[in-house]
Amino acid sequence: MPRPDVPDLVERARRGEARSVARLISLVENGMDGAGDAASADLRAVAAALAPYTGRAHVVGLTGPPGVGKSTSTSVLVGALRARGRRVGVLAVDPSSPFSGGALLGDRVRMGEHATDEGVFIRSMATRGHLGGLAWATPQALRVLDAAGCDVVLVETVGVGQSEVEVVALADTTVVLLAPGMGDGVQAAKAGILEIADVFVVNKADRDGAAQTVRDLQHMMSLDGDECGWQRPVVPTVAARAEGVEDLVSALDAHREWMDAGGERRRRRLARARSEIQAITLERVRTRIGDLSGAEGLATLAERVVDGELDPYGAADELAGTVVAPQR
Repeated sequence: MPRPDVPDLVERARRGEARSVARLISLVENGMDGAGDAASADLRAVAAALAPYTGRAHVVGLTGPPGVGKSTSTSVLVGALRARGRRVGVLAVDPSSPFSGGALLGDRVRMGEHATDEGVFIRSMATRGHLGGLAWATPQALRVLDAAGCDVVLVETVGVGQSEVEVVALADTTVVLLAPGMGDGVQAAKAGILEIADVFVVNKADRDGAAQTVRDLQHMMSLDGDECGWQRPVVPTVAARAEGVEDLVSALDAHREWMDAGGERRRRRLARARSEIQAITLERVRTRIGDLSGAEGLATLAERVVDGELDPYGAADELAGTVVAPQR
């Protein structure tokens, strides 16, 4: 099979060619899945070709408990952003089956009304076992959409729990959706989501208890204070009727302006880049350790530990020196 012409694909994607955007994301996914040396080389070629063209898009993460209306909210938000003339990319992450490894990818079905809009690119991604609410390839797919000229990229997570908060490390602005009548929705916010939200949305605000949910969140905001200088808004919406979506767009714009004014967006992106570099480095170290698992040096270290000549920490130091030594 012929190798892809990555520079040509990137140039076509920058001109808005949807097929080239899709192809680049597929290359990224294959490379992240460890589909062989060729796929890994393609991934690195894509990353290098995209680097000069990224950093412009406003990345918005949307998360919240399952059933809160994330997909519907994402769809109406796309419509509102398009009405303002913005190009929009959507990365919708669905969970993979632990049995078959497949995923329903139903989010794309719910956003079918935007399928013919050339100013919108929607990509469903399976988690493929990756924890944290995102797919392993999401950061690189995000770069593809950024380089392709998207003004806003919406990243919709699987459905957040107390530990599935990885989106905060990826997004410029994190939107946490809750709904009245979900029992432990606000309790979940107290447990961990509260810290990651830049904007709260109370969806299905036409239901009983919506006003109380808004008041509860506002009360928690008052107790939390505003040490960072940003007063996190609570926006009631009825996504099924597109009610409140303009208020949400205004809140997103206000947060972006606040970040740009004080340098917060760059600070977040620097932290994101540091984390990504560390993750890639650790993955390489794990791979090299795997390659060394049958090496004579490791076997010798194990014998020295068993014979009491060396403790496990000292052995680990010696192995680490072998792993991180520059390859010739």
